[in-house]
Amino acid sequence: MILTRVFPEPGEPIDTDEGEARELLSGLYEPGAARWVRLNLITSVDGSAVGSDGTSESLSNRADRKILGVIRRHSQVVLVGASSVRAEGYQLPRTVPLAVVTSSGDLAGHRISPTLDPGRLIVLCPASAESTVRESLGELTARVVTVPDTDARLDATAIIDTLASLGFDRIVCEGGPALAAQLLDAGLVHELCLSTSPRIGGGSMRMLGDRAIAEKPLALHQLVVDDAGGVYARWFLGQR
Repeated sequence: MILTRVFPEPGEPIDTDEGEARELLSGLYEPGAARWVRLNLITSVDGSAVGSDGTSESLSNRADRKILGVIRRHSQVVLVGASSVRAEGYQLPRTVPLAVVTSSGDLAGHRISPTLDPGRLIVLCPASAESTVRESLGELTARVVTVPDTDARLDATAIIDTLASLGFDRIVCEGGPALAAQLLDAGLVHELCLSTSPRIGGGSMRMLGDRAIAEKPLALHQLVVDDAGGVYARWFLGQR
């Protein structure tokens, strides 16, 4: 597939099948600062976060996955909610650890391979859910980190601060909708990387779920398109 930057100025086409594609795309997705929190999400044109199979995978394509890999390489940790781990069949990223957020501690149904190196999987949960996490994981090796909570619900700022205390300053959150909305509403997100799949229908899960968040101005930093109609935007957000 061919990716072409069209904003802020036109760029040379990038063939995602060529060996130099990763390096060229890497230059287009440099973080804006040393401490940088990204949301990397995909949606259909009508705003659904999932396709006809009930996951985001059916919205994605080779170009989107290539960009996903580049964004992960610019990050120190991938952050996801437990519901995404269960629904999407998450596997560990190749280059960085995976941090899973759960308030209940229930990770039953995950499909993470049991053959993983120590430190590659981190679970963030309230102290009250730690035993449930360990029971759900079984023999799976994970670093379980307790996070301050209010009535067993994790605060978005506490999640990001806990990751920072572990040495993770460049974070990419890949959902799900509830966690993404929580981070946005708390003013913790510096950038939204939004892939728009050229289709409508097939799914009904809203990109940010049902949470009403305060209006936030966005600045379009970059726009890339592929030759199949996919659109890839980098939106920068003002911070509180």
